[in-house]
Amino acid sequence: MTTAALQLVVRRTPGPGLTPAGARVQVTMPSNVDCIEHAVSLVARHCLAGVSPDARLRFRLQVAVAEALANAVVRGNREDPTKLVSIEAELLPHHILIQVTDQGEGFDPNDVPEPLQPDRVNGTRGRGLFLIRKLVDDVRFNARGTSICMTLSRQ
Repeated sequence: MTTAALQLVVRRTPGPGLTPAGARVQVTMPSNVDCIEHAVSLVARHCLAGVSPDARLRFRLQVAVAEALANAVVRGNREDPTKLVSIEAELLPHHILIQVTDQGEGFDPNDVPEPLQPDRVNGTRGRGLFLIRKLVDDVRFNARGTSICMTLSRQ
């Protein structure tokens, strides 16, 4: 079994209109499930740097980012090695905004079935979005369905 090399590009720069405590972190990763754990660790480390996050915030951030990346790699890009996934996090004093974007064809989030319906409990669709919606404070998608934006409160 071969492990894919993790190729990440990280830029930490102050964003327009951000306070000194705010910054923007950008990460680009290949469409390879072997890279997800490392990307989550890197994003979490940069998003939580310099603050005293509680265990609950760390857990919510890591699981939400992992699920969004898994959906982007597997469902969005269909594990196509020629496609990339980008993660952009905007660090604000009271919130963390995280956007995950794939290069796939997109989807309609309203068409994803509720995984708790009796006929869907053993299915494989919808669990990631269900978890994300339960863990973050706000979830939005772009019109094409290739990008998810998640808001987590730091409080």
